[in-house]
Amino acid sequence: MVFGFDPSLAVFAAAMVFARLGAILMLLPGIGESSIPPRIRLAFALGFALVVGPVIAPQLPPAPDTMLAISGLIIVEVVIGLMIGGAARFMLMAGAVAGQVIGYQTGLAMAQSFDPTQGQSGALPAQFLNLLFMVLIFATNLHHLLLQAAAGSYELMPAGETPMWGDAALWALGLFADAFVLAVQIAAPLIAFGLIFYLGLGVLSRLMPQAQIFFIAMPLNILIGFAILAITLGTASLVWLNRVEQFAATLS
Repeated sequence: MVFGFDPSLAVFAAAMVFARLGAILMLLPGIGESSIPPRIRLAFALGFALVVGPVIAPQLPPAPDTMLAISGLIIVEVVIGLMIGGAARFMLMAGAVAGQVIGYQTGLAMAQSFDPTQGQSGALPAQFLNLLFMVLIFATNLHHLLLQAAAGSYELMPAGETPMWGDAALWALGLFADAFVLAVQIAAPLIAFGLIFYLGLGVLSRLMPQAQIFFIAMPLNILIGFAILAITLGTASLVWLNRVEQFAATLS
C-alpha cells in the first residue's frame, strides 16, 4: 500500500465496474454489434470502465473477505449488465419486426438478405430499417445518451445489492412489449395500406375470376408500398428515436 492506495481494492473496483459495463456494451445497439470483433468491443468496454470507474467507485460496496463472495458479486453485476444490454437490444429489434411486417404487406417478404445487425437472414425492409436506425444512433449522438445510461444504471440498480428480480422481469417484459408496439407503430401505414389493397384484390378477383389478379397487382403493390414507406420514413425514425431516448432516460 502506497499513500493509502490498496491494489486489491482497486482490482476489486475495476472488476465490478467492468463486469456490468462490459456486459452492457457487448449488447448495446451500435456498439455491441456482432459485426464488430469481440476484442474491439471488450477493449472499448475496458476503456469506458476506466474512464467512468472513478465516478462509480464510491457507489461500490466494500470488498468481501472471501473469493466466493467476490465471485458472487461479479456474477450478479454481469447478469444486471446483460439484462440492461438485452433491454436496449429490444429497441433495435423493433426495426426488424417492423421491416418483416412491411415486407409481408408489400410482397417483399420472400426477398431475403443477410442482416449484419441480427446475424441472420431477413427481409429487405427489415435490413434497411436496422441499418437506418444504426446510422441514426451515431448521426444524432444517441450513443452518447446510451453510454450515459449505462453509467447511470448504478442509480437504478446499485452495485452489491441483489436486484428485485420480479420487478426487473416485469421491467424487461414491458420493454419487450413496447418494442412490438413500436414496431406496429412504425409499420402502421403499410398495415393499413395492405388491408385496403388486399381487400380490393379480393373483390376484384370475384368480379374477374379469369384474370391473374395477383401477378397483375404485385408490381403496383410494391410501387405503392415503397412510396408510402418513403413518405412515412422520417416520422417513423423520429418515433423510434424518441422511444430510445425515453428508455435511456429511465436508466440515467
